Amino acid sequence: MSGFIRILSTLIAASALLTAEAQACTRVVYQGPDGRNLTGRNMDFKDPMVSNFWVFPRGMKRDGAAGSRSVEWTSKFGSLAVSGYDISTVDGMNEAGLNASLLWLNATEFPEDDEATPRMSLSIWAQFYLDQFATVAEAVEYAQNHPMQVVSGEVPGRPGSLAPLHLTLSDATGDSAVLEWIGGELSIHHGRAYQVVTNDPPYDDQLANQKYWSAVDSLNFLPGSGRSEDRFVRAGFYINAVTQSDDPRIAAAAVFSVVRNASVPYGVSLPEAPNLSTTRWRVVADQKSMLFYGESATSPNVFWVDLKKLDFSEAAQVRKLDLGVDMARVLAGEASDQFVPEKPFEFMEAE
Repeated sequence: MSGFIRILSTLIAASALLTAEAQACTRVVYQGPDGRNLTGRNMDFKDPMVSNFWVFPRGMKRDGAAGSRSVEWTSKFGSLAVSGYDISTVDGMNEAGLNASLLWLNATEFPEDDEATPRMSLSIWAQFYLDQFATVAEAVEYAQNHPMQVVSGEVPGRPGSLAPLHLTLSDATGDSAVLEWIGGELSIHHGRAYQVVTNDPPYDDQLANQKYWSAVDSLNFLPGSGRSEDRFVRAGFYINAVTQSDDPRIAAAAVFSVVRNASVPYGVSLPEAPNLSTTRWRVVADQKSMLFYGESATSPNVFWVDLKKLDFSEAAQVRKLDLGVDMARVLAGEASDQFVPEKPFEFMEAE
């Protein structure tokens, strides 16, 4: 190997290590028979994360938490939200079956403030769509026709580090969308074909990489690393190769098996990859039966919440299921009766 090639290889490897922290999380949409559509995701993150389940009723008055030009709205739909550090919504499903998930995308470039366009904090971006829309098509139409600037905020525990995230949406029909801020402009991929999302590179490049791998016999070879591009290809193959069933238990098991396959083993610590992000927890949303499953990487059990048993009426209280760091609280089975009344958390303000 020539000296130049050795140097180039070293630089490429170093770059991969530096961006490994950004290459975390996988989201898949299962399009089963008879409208059995589910969405599953891993939360991969370097640091321990407090993530709780919250029940938000209809009729909540909100604003974009981004200063004087913040978007304002009143929630049309109740939702089960998954918090990140109890300062943001990072996942969840509303009572119409719309799912929203935030994932890391290092290539994100949010728009510069033009001092005119309405604004919204990244912390409440996912919740806005859960509050307002029943379907992906409605959400995408709104995003395309109502300009809005999303403003990032500091990653908890990392002063000066702004969170670069993209948003995925899916609904009870199996429709899907990926919203990314690339070069300050909102890029939207909308359609049932967009079942898988991971992280970097931007989605157009992920699709090109997937097209390359489509020429390879997936039954004999699949890329096996934890890199975002490899997880994208693996999850894209497996989500349509697993058992396709209208049985809610079998369908949920199939989705869990795919996201577990794309997970990072818990507590991985490698000197040569200091930023490798372990999987903290997994959630699966059954958008037909309205069941929302949770699984901590540190718990022996899967638990779930039946949204049909939750009170989303305007007169209802906000309620919280306290799960703690990395959802470490041990629960099993249906847990809707474990929620307790709680003051809603405050979404992190963006400046």
